[in-house]
Amino acid sequence: MTRFSAWNVFWNGLTSQKGWSRQWRDPEPKSHYDVVVIGGGLHGLATAHYLAKNHGIRNVAVLEKGWIGGGNAGRNTTIVRSNYAQPGNREFYEDSLKLWENLSFDLNYNVMFSQRSHISLLHSPGAVDAAARNYNTMRRTGAPDAEIWSLEQLKQAVPHLNYGPNARFPIMGAALQKRAGTARHDAVVWGYARSADQMGVDIIQNCEVTSITRDAEKVTALETSRGTITTSKVGLAVAGNTSRLWAMAGLGRLPIESHKLQAFVSEPLKPLLDQVVVFGVGGAHFYISQSDKGGMVFGGDLDWYKSYAQKGNLPIVQDVSEAAMSVLPCLGRVRLLRHWSGVVDMSMDGTHFICKTPVDNLYLNAGWNYGGFKATPASGTYFADLIANDRPHPVIANHDLKRFERGLQIDERGAGPDPKLHG
Repeated sequence: MTRFSAWNVFWNGLTSQKGWSRQWRDPEPKSHYDVVVIGGGLHGLATAHYLAKNHGIRNVAVLEKGWIGGGNAGRNTTIVRSNYAQPGNREFYEDSLKLWENLSFDLNYNVMFSQRSHISLLHSPGAVDAAARNYNTMRRTGAPDAEIWSLEQLKQAVPHLNYGPNARFPIMGAALQKRAGTARHDAVVWGYARSADQMGVDIIQNCEVTSITRDAEKVTALETSRGTITTSKVGLAVAGNTSRLWAMAGLGRLPIESHKLQAFVSEPLKPLLDQVVVFGVGGAHFYISQSDKGGMVFGGDLDWYKSYAQKGNLPIVQDVSEAAMSVLPCLGRVRLLRHWSGVVDMSMDGTHFICKTPVDNLYLNAGWNYGGFKATPASGTYFADLIANDRPHPVIANHDLKRFERGLQIDERGAGPDPKLHG
């Protein structure tokens, strides 16, 4: 496999781009693997990458029922941030952001991570106080880029917002994380796939798991659309399909529901917004940024009914459009280009699980709600560590299925420091 470098890019530009090799293999599945990761999305591929890189476990298969990146990995708004305050979440997402900052070098692949800032708008004195309290927590725990902006500072940086005297939701300031931003979701998928494959991991597409064979203590085999695979350890990283795989393993109910989360992109515009802006007040939930192609990428709240559908509906279109007009009235004549939906696995407290299960060799990565994309590097790192060492790292010690039995809720709903400021 060709390693990317400035020289290779230059040379292939002179030779009609004929010097590139295939970026990853398309192997036939082997009969046995030391570890099988079910789910060829961002978290599954990241887990395989870190199993090989950090732990030297290379007899690994990633099974994907469709094509890699065809699920939630390609159906999100690509926001990366670490503005969390709860113990466990705070350390986890800060670790993830630090990994993002070096990810292109780690993977030898440009993931197009742009640290363009994440701005949460504040609309009341109470919101300002809550953000100040939580952002001070961030500053005291290793995030020096956490700031509270006055209205004057915000106007200078983002002049197009609705600052009018008759605005339905007057803006009083903003909470800012400068190191946050966006990345290119497809590039992250391809980068992890390419790196994992280079270290010997088999990425097996069009390979659906149809049943899980187990005895009283452990999984013994996986029946797939491409044959039977035996394995020593199994990791589940299947997002909205977690409950389905959980049932195949013959386990009880999970504290998870599958919901749709819709997103949108507009026609391309000239440069308008150089940051990620989040608006959440009065029941609204809206976040927006501008892609490198010029499209305005935005989204809102979950559809609050359970569904496995990957399509949108008009009530959410209306809700998100109203929020867009409230905060950026200049978008009123902009046309919608695409509209899609991902299936997210919603936990009871809005926080994820990376943990062992009642089956000895079955491990769970689930419950990501709004936080899946930005969590990718840390999720892969800590899930790989759990699988390799058969014990949770202290950072994820409370991200287990039994935390509710202990009366512990890590209640941030994928929303950052304040439940009113999601994004």
